[in-house]
Amino acid sequence: MLPIVLASSSPYRRALLERLDLPFNWAAPEIDETPKLGESARQLTLRLAQAKASALIHQYPQHLLIGSDQVLLLDGAAVSKPGTHQAAREQLRACSGRTLTFLTSLCLLNSQSGESQCVVEPFEVVFRTLNAERIERYLLKEQPYDCAGSFKMEGLGITLFHALHGDDPNSLIGLPLIRLCDMLIKEGVDLP
Repeated sequence: MLPIVLASSSPYRRALLERLDLPFNWAAPEIDETPKLGESARQLTLRLAQAKASALIHQYPQHLLIGSDQVLLLDGAAVSKPGTHQAAREQLRACSGRTLTFLTSLCLLNSQSGESQCVVEPFEVVFRTLNAERIERYLLKEQPYDCAGSFKMEGLGITLFHALHGDDPNSLIGLPLIRLCDMLIKEGVDLP
């Protein structure tokens, strides 16, 4: 089995990958994440996942490299990480009573063979109608300022949702584990 490297500095993605109980290293790829002119959100997230994995190919020439990226869409426009309490409040107000789509891309690159498996996993989140007090309570408790959409699904963010639609809720956190397991098995990785 080739060693596994997660091409990400995200603590959320590392925590998800740890759930598979496989040894792995992680490294932060340095890539330009600027969207290209005319590039759709789906194209962007897939390109970035591939670029993240490919950026580590020379550093890890006989490894399985995992790249992932995520875009959150509201009315067809990408929503970024809020960074501040005020921006998070505005994001949650905009999400209230609405359906948002997450596009989470995944690329598993075998740096020894040069072969890759890539996919974009869509996932929809239907928000409850949120009043100002509820938004404020949530933000003060969880402080999700480094999360697109201003929520942590793995925490109290679940209380903000009316429904979830998709194949793998781990996609919301940033790494579609079900699809990753399929890819790892194709690479000969023994999973429990």
